[in-house]
Amino acid sequence: MALQVKEKQGYDYIDEGEGEVLVLLHGLFGALSNWESVVEKFSTEYRVMIPMLPIYEMPIRQAGLDGLVKHVEGFVAMMGLTNMKLMGNSLGGHVGLIYTLANPDKVNGLILTGSSGLFENSMGGSFPRRGSYDYIKERVEYTFYDKNTATPEYIQEVFETTKSIPKCMRIVAIAKSAQRHNMSKEIPNIKVPTLLIWGLNDTITPPMVAHEFDRLMPDTTLRFIDKCCHAPMMEHPDRFNVILKEFLDEQKVA
Repeated sequence: MALQVKEKQGYDYIDEGEGEVLVLLHGLFGALSNWESVVEKFSTEYRVMIPMLPIYEMPIRQAGLDGLVKHVEGFVAMMGLTNMKLMGNSLGGHVGLIYTLANPDKVNGLILTGSSGLFENSMGGSFPRRGSYDYIKERVEYTFYDKNTATPEYIQEVFETTKSIPKCMRIVAIAKSAQRHNMSKEIPNIKVPTLLIWGLNDTITPPMVAHEFDRLMPDTTLRFIDKCCHAPMMEHPDRFNVILKEFLDEQKVA
């Protein structure tokens, strides 16, 4: 399905469907295509919303986790959202964790997939390297078990982004902010039911990271997807959606 970006009071976002609110937070190089299968599947019974994180636009001095969390807080307040499920991939999961700790009255469920917050590989030291398409292609493919999941369109989108010096500066600043912010002492305080959907072959946040989230958080369900790396909702959308639906249905009963 083609996702339509809306704009209101300076916020760009997706808003599809009606019902209980499911907010999706994308990662550092997240594109709308990352979440298409989730939106298509769940917008029939949920109000699925994706606030576009201002990763490439925010003032360089604010480029970090705090600035992204404030953006989400502003979006939630502007839209008047309460009692929502919050789902994040990679950096988006990290933002979701911080948001949930700061706003426990707003979130009644959390879904993390390949989330940073405890440990992540740096994706190759000098990343992102400007001007080298082959290098960007290699790094993007590194995040998938099946390299063919990284479509030429997606690789080109990332490549175009990394050609901009200001965007690269923000990407590096945000990535460093995430790597510095270890949440092992904070996440035991997250009490909401949490689903962990992880690629069994994740090279960025390896399976041990999922087990550590599972150990530290008090109310978790951990599910792995085989032959899958850092973005399960892209590599195995059908399996991902089945696991997510099971969790959401259980929360309805509870």
